[in-house]
Amino acid sequence: MAVNILIIGSGGREHALAWKLKRSPLAGRIYAAPGSEGMRACARPVPMGALEFDKIADFCAGGDIGLCVIGPEEPLAKGLADHLAAKGVKVFGPRRQAAMLEASKQLAKEFMRRNYIPTAGFQSHYDPASAKEAVRATKKWPLVVKADGLAAGKGVRVCPDEASALSAVEDFMEKRIFGSSGARVVLEEFLEGREASVMALCDGKDFVMLPVARDHKRLRDGDEGPNTGGMGAVAPVDLDAETLEKVRVDILGRFVEGLKKEKIPYCGVIFAGLMLSKDGPKALEFNVRFGDPETQTVLPLLKSDLLAHMLACAEGRLAGERPELHAGACATVVLAAAGYPDSPATGAEIRGLDRVPAGAEVFHAGTAADGGRLKVSGGRVLGVSARGADLAGALRLAYRAAAAISFDGAQYRRDIGKEN
Repeated sequence: MAVNILIIGSGGREHALAWKLKRSPLAGRIYAAPGSEGMRACARPVPMGALEFDKIADFCAGGDIGLCVIGPEEPLAKGLADHLAAKGVKVFGPRRQAAMLEASKQLAKEFMRRNYIPTAGFQSHYDPASAKEAVRATKKWPLVVKADGLAAGKGVRVCPDEASALSAVEDFMEKRIFGSSGARVVLEEFLEGREASVMALCDGKDFVMLPVARDHKRLRDGDEGPNTGGMGAVAPVDLDAETLEKVRVDILGRFVEGLKKEKIPYCGVIFAGLMLSKDGPKALEFNVRFGDPETQTVLPLLKSDLLAHMLACAEGRLAGERPELHAGACATVVLAAAGYPDSPATGAEIRGLDRVPAGAEVFHAGTAADGGRLKVSGGRVLGVSARGADLAGALRLAYRAAAAISFDGAQYRRDIGKEN
């Protein structure tokens, strides 16, 4: 019997999820709330916001939804999975208790410490005076200053000196540029090494890893400019067997053992942001949903049936699942609006989607239909993904596709896949 699916969200990550789920022989009708016009080939948009819990539950009941897939972090942190599960809806996405491991960096760091997950040293502060005092007492630079709550991937600053760290504390805690997310800050030891991202499907008892990816957070080439939600990604990252095993056992394994020990139910994705340091891999953070743009890079490499894996998670039988992967590599290049990330300009017409070469996929993140034309409606506009026999081939095709697309003020990095 075909499974009808509702995807919560409207960005590039959700478009990639719809694109992959549509390829499942198990899939019936696919909806997205609110979705977007750009996703329409994969999923039917439904005019509901991601935080309209009752409307979503009623739609699931009326539409015979067999699985609800929650994309963004905010509805998870506010309890959408709990709300739907209480009404008998099968959900891929963790409950609020688990989602707090992303929604609070302090709670996440304390969870890591309790469960012996390798991570950077840290301290938490509830008032700006104590945070500033700790900054002034710091002897080792750089220092990482993090807003405790959700900040769309922008609430982290690597501060090279006292002045920049004090400025970060003021921005987060006094000016509240991220609202209540800056009510607490975490001051964290700076780790050196290469960053990587690993996602794993988890049913609360077992987990299966997906290919390790690397994203590029800075706006401009050479890792210059402000942090963004992500300007592109590549996968797989070539890790030696020893490092990969440490990621599997010391980071993901201890995370799942911690969930079981602390009786935290979990169904969904574990997303671990890693630093591959000289002392081995360490966890920078955990997210409780698919990464963005890593999802647009990793899912094209997944050969097996994503819906089958998600249903196994939701039904507590993930232990029997073995994801199959395509050979080669995948690369994603993000096209962003003029002014992104501080003040993205919207309204520019997008051209050239009909000229994208075969083999490349374009995932819509910030687009909207306007009188038959497609226009920019957000900061990150499109994610262009391509597979290749190797990373060089994937990058060539992704950049050919990106070059075919144009809109006023479009910006994208030309060095995705390079280590800066």
